[in-house]
Amino acid sequence: MRHPRTDPELSDLIRRFVTPGRRYLRLGGGSLRLSGPEREQFVRELVQAASEITPAELGILFDAGWRERKTASWLVAVAGRTEFRGRVGELLLAGEGPHAGAAYCFTLATFGDSADADLLCEHLDRYLPRPDLNYDQGLALGALLHLDAALGSEHASRYLAVGGLWQQWTWAPHRSDLDPQRVRQFVDRLCSFAGECAGLFAALEAGR
Repeated sequence: MRHPRTDPELSDLIRRFVTPGRRYLRLGGGSLRLSGPEREQFVRELVQAASEITPAELGILFDAGWRERKTASWLVAVAGRTEFRGRVGELLLAGEGPHAGAAYCFTLATFGDSADADLLCEHLDRYLPRPDLNYDQGLALGALLHLDAALGSEHASRYLAVGGLWQQWTWAPHRSDLDPQRVRQFVDRLCSFAGECAGLFAALEAGR
């Protein structure tokens, strides 16, 4: 893993793309709480960043810590860079560390293809049988439900069957009230926000 203390190139990328306006903290649920001029500025700067960063620079961020990977995942989603699908899926399946997994689930949901549903299923197949682990299973299922609605598919149904993997995983007391449909609504809102950003990104690219 690359580290900013020993990698000047990574340190520069963090300064340019990850930390401005505490961006990495606002990406996700924080973006949905913004309003008015603050929201407009955040969207504008996020779209500009997604336009400026190169594929090679995104690759460097994906090889760094969770803040960098989370930011890279969002920039990929805004720009619709589906060529990073495999990398995002790989990181999600690895389950390495906290915080960034939700961004991977969200990014796959924005791509909106059956290949993205397959990657989410791989994650659920690996981690739902592990009730001792909390590796973004809820967000993965919410993203899968979002894709099912968009694609007219039923990938999530086998997990939600009575006695199925989801029910087994949520038997833990602190997960018993986790509602997949509410998580899906959260993913829907994130994808709607990303769609707004993507529209501005497309307009910016067309005007170059």
